[in-house]
Formats: sequence, C-alpha cells, structure tokens
Amino acid sequence: MVRPPVLTERGHGKILKLMQLSGNNGDPRPPVTLCQLRRGQEAVVDGFDLPEEVARRLMELGFLPGSAVRAGRSAPGGDPRVFEVDGSEVALRRETAAGIRLRELRAGRTAG
Repeated sequence: MVRPPVLTERGHGKILKLMQLSGNNGDPRPPVTLCQLRRGQEAVVDGFDLPEEVARRLMELGFLPGSAVRAGRSAPGGDPRVFEVDGSEVALRRETAAGIRLRELRAGRTAG
C-alpha cells in the first residue's frame, strides 16, 4: 500500500515530506506535471501521459521532451492557462496540462 505524501507547515510556507518505503529504489519525489507549475515557474518537458494524437499535436506546438516551458497567466478560475514554450504562448486546459510530465523544476521569475 502506497501512502500519500504528508504536507506539513513550517515557517511561512508548506513543506512536502515524502516517505521512502523499503524496497522502493526509484525516485521518491512525486512526478511534477505542467498543471502544477505556478505562474513564472520554469521546468523542462520530460514526457506525456496523453493519447498519442494529443501528444503529437503538443509536440508540434513546441512541447518537445527537453524543451523549457514557463507557466504564464490564467483565465479567471484558473482554466485554461497560458504556457510559454519555444517562443510562443499556448493556452491549455488543466486536464491536458496534467498529462505533461516535467523535470528540472526551475525557480523562474515570480509574477505578482
């Protein structure tokens, strides 16, 4: 049975504590997806958990594995969101952004 990460508060922010189970030799961090980025954060596209046709179209738009992507503004209510990739701005629905895996989360600039 896999236990979910435990969220605790420390200081001004929240810290995600991950539990490593014995025998689990993989990366203990949960996978980060595009929909989890905050405005101004940058990351690198790692792969897709989407139907092949959707993944192919996203790659045509610049969401190639290894490419940098930055979270931009969003509509009121948070959906859709705009992401900057390959010099373009692309609006994606939350469920589509949740299917894009990321690695190498970068701080990026903060937006107010």
